Amino acid sequence: SSPNPAAARTAVQRSSSFGVPNASSIKQMLLDWCRAKTRGYEHVDIQNFSSSWSDGMAFCALVHNFFPEAFDYSQLTPQNRRHNFEVAFSSAEKHADCPQLLDVEDMVRMREPDWKCVYTYIQEFYRCLVQKGLVKTKKS
Repeated sequence: SSPNPAAARTAVQRSSSFGVPNASSIKQMLLDWCRAKTRGYEHVDIQNFSSSWSDGMAFCALVHNFFPEAFDYSQLTPQNRRHNFEVAFSSAEKHADCPQLLDVEDMVRMREPDWKCVYTYIQEFYRCLVQKGLVKTKKS
C-alpha cells in the first residue's frame, strides 16, 4: 500500500500556499536565532550573514553557547581571526558533527564573507544541533 503521490503533492502545494515560511523569513528566523544565542557575548553584534561574521567571534560565540566546555571564549580576540575560525569550525565539527563547509583560508582572505556561504554553514550547524536534540523545533 504505497501512498498516493498525487495526493501527497497536493498536500504539499496546499501547505506551501499559507503558513509555511518562505526563504526570506527562514533567513530572518535563523538570523534572529543567532542573535538570541549570542546575546551577551563580547565582540559580537549580528546584523547580517556577512560582515557580522568576518572576525570569527560570532561563530565562536554561537558554538560556545551550545558547547561551553569546548574552548574558553574569554581568551579569544577579534584581531586573531584565523584562530577564531579554526576554533569555531573544529569545535562545531567535533561536538556537533557539523562538517567544515567553510574554508578558514577563504574566511581570513575576505573582509566580508559571502553571506550565502555563512548562511549555508549556519543552517547546517542548526540542523546538526536539531539532530542531537540540542535545539527544540516546533515539530519536536
